[in-house]
Amino acid sequence: MHKLARFFGATLGLIGMTACSVFGESGVEKAPYTIVLQEEAIEIREYSPLVLASTISSGDFDEATSTSFRRLFNYISGENIARQAVEMTAPVLIEESGQKIDMTAPVLIAEAAEGWKMSFHLPSAFTFETAPAPTNQQVFLEKIEPQTIAALRFSGLMSRKKVEAMREELIKWLDEKGYIYNAKAYKVASYNPPWTIPFLRRNEIMIPVKE
Repeated sequence: MHKLARFFGATLGLIGMTACSVFGESGVEKAPYTIVLQEEAIEIREYSPLVLASTISSGDFDEATSTSFRRLFNYISGENIARQAVEMTAPVLIEESGQKIDMTAPVLIAEAAEGWKMSFHLPSAFTFETAPAPTNQQVFLEKIEPQTIAALRFSGLMSRKKVEAMREELIKWLDEKGYIYNAKAYKVASYNPPWTIPFLRRNEIMIPVKE
């Protein structure tokens, strides 16, 4: 099984325990954005500021993401100064090796010098000042400024081959429209638990752009 599939299976399983369906998206809060332009399956979006809970883990992809997810899930389950439970959010995003995180989402992963970085975006009720501070020193909070993102939506099962094909399709569209973008900073998003019917799944390729 591809690493992407294993990652989404592990992380979205916990999302699915709170609100999910085999027929579509989970009911959890999603990162807020405004659609600036829409053309079939592609959207240009403006994302609002977000607060992230993040952690970095070393090791191979599967080991690092599993460790990171447990840390962050413990944080939102009450492993924080306020001993406060924080609701899970969606989608889950993953970023390929060696790329900077310059986009935000409920869960982000990027390979850093220390390993893999994963982030949950906190519900909109929290600000950076009001978010409960982690008690685990390996978890930290971040404030992400607004950004403009190009997103290509597609369905079906996740695979590296499909991800690359969708990425190339979005890059081609951006070139045709004359956008300035950072193709290396692309991310993959999945909004569904692993048991959702494949053709009803919502997946996205996201690339930051400058208008």
